[in-house]
Parts: sequence; structure tokens; C-alpha cells
Amino acid sequence: MDFDVKIGESEPLPAIEVVAPARLSTPFIFASPHSGRRYPPELLRMSRLDRHALRQSEDSYVDLLFEAAPAFGAPLLRALFPRAWVDVNRARDELDQRMFADPLPASADTRSNRVRAGLGVIPRIVADGQDIYDRKLKFFEARRRLAACYDPYHKALAGLIEASLSKFGCAVVIDCHSMPSAGGAPFREGDRQIDFVLGDRFGASCTPAAPAIVEKALAGAGYLVSRNAPYAGGHVATAYGRPNDGVHVLQIEINRAIYLDEKRIARTAGFEALKRSLEALMSDLALVPPTALRPAQAAE
Repeated sequence: MDFDVKIGESEPLPAIEVVAPARLSTPFIFASPHSGRRYPPELLRMSRLDRHALRQSEDSYVDLLFEAAPAFGAPLLRALFPRAWVDVNRARDELDQRMFADPLPASADTRSNRVRAGLGVIPRIVADGQDIYDRKLKFFEARRRLAACYDPYHKALAGLIEASLSKFGCAVVIDCHSMPSAGGAPFREGDRQIDFVLGDRFGASCTPAAPAIVEKALAGAGYLVSRNAPYAGGHVATAYGRPNDGVHVLQIEINRAIYLDEKRIARTAGFEALKRSLEALMSDLALVPPTALRPAQAAE
């Protein structure tokens, strides 16, 4: 069942959820940063857009596609707040001065490409380019959101990575996303639409073994898979991917046309078939020995 729960003002709900396996048996960690569906009343009051328009920025139901991860011995981390509120796949200081009535700290990165596009850590626009707010914000509002949402997410992710390193000598974050169907447009006229994009920052964030296994499993299930185009990986891949230290990040983008009615933001009949394919993928990943993922100097 879909759950679209609003965060209560008098009884704040947790910003994140970590679903742990009964026994941690694999170094893989599944994370869904953009599928949160709990819309704070404050956001709905402040926004010039209605709830449906705000939801255009979601990676809708991606957390549900990967919810079986704990059954395969892997934790699942998911943000419960929406991407339109805070985007944890951005650097913490990627702030847009155009959104704020007061000056931002000198440390703010106001000129990154993502900020210039209106898609900083506190987004200015939703996915279709509409402005979210009808007034300028105060910096204290951003600071409060970051403390309540951004920091818990990254603290949890860092903790999961450290736990995996301690137990297995390596950690592999599968950063789970979805892309608009337009993002899966074929590179050449007449080609098939792309179903999945695997992003490893062109090898900088992940050992080649992980994307190779994922691509083989997905291609075997009949999906068309692209590497690093049009998405090579975001902040999480850049900030956490340290293959030489045994920490790997692989971003997965799923074409929403496979499982979602994008206009209605409703799951289609394809959802369950896709979910089964991803469960088969997680089963394959659970069989990968940690020795294949550890840095060379630590390999047995």
C-alpha cells in the first residue's frame, strides 16, 4: 500500500529509516535518498505549488522497489522527507543565494552547477522547472532543515559504511534512484530506450566488479543498461566513493516508464515485475565474496 504520511508539527516523525537485516551478511548497502513521501505541513504552506507538483521531484517508490534488501543480508537506508524539502545527494553547503533574504555564510557554495540550475541542497525548483516558493527564505530555515534531515541521513550512511568496513573490510553503497523517462531516451535514433543507468564516476567511485555484476544481471533480465550516461553519479558517489580504501558507491538510475505513470505518480502493472528483477539482482549481489571488493593490499 502507498503511504503518503505528513509529518506532524506537534509530533515530529523520524527523518530517516534504517531497515537492518536479521544478520548482516554482505557488504552491500542500499540507500534511497529521494523517495521520501512525508511532506511537512510547513512546506505545503510555504510552497506556491500543490503537493502533486512537488512530487514531480521524487524518485517515487524506489524505496519500495528495494525493500527486500534486508532479506538478502543488506541494510536499507531511506529518507522519509521529500527531495523538494532537502536533497541529501548534494553537498551540505550547496545553497542558492537567490532563495534567501539574508546573506549566506562565506562557506556556502553558491556557484556549483547544481545550485545554478536551482537544484542545491535546498532546492529552488522542482523537476519540471517550476519555482517552489512564493517568498524568499531565511538562512535559519535552511540551517534547521539541514540539522533535522541532512545530518541524520549522512550520519546513518557513514555509520553503515563503517560497520561494513569493520565486518567485511569493504563496503558497497548502491545509491538507488529513478530518472524521468525522457532521461532514458536512446542515444541514437532507432535504438531502444535506456532502462537503467549505472554511475560510478567513470570508475572513480567504485571497483569495476560491482557495475559489471549489476549490468550482467540486468541485461540478463532483458533490460538495456548504460554506464555513466546520462548520469555518472552525484554527491554521494563523489563524497563516499573511495575504492582504494574499500568503499565503493554505485548509483543506479531506473527509467520510471518501467514502473510508474509519471503524470499521475502512480505505480503501474510493471512495478511488481521490476521489483522481482531487482530482488534477483540483490540475490546475486549477496553472493559476491567480500574478498572481491576489498582494496588490493587487503585482499586475501
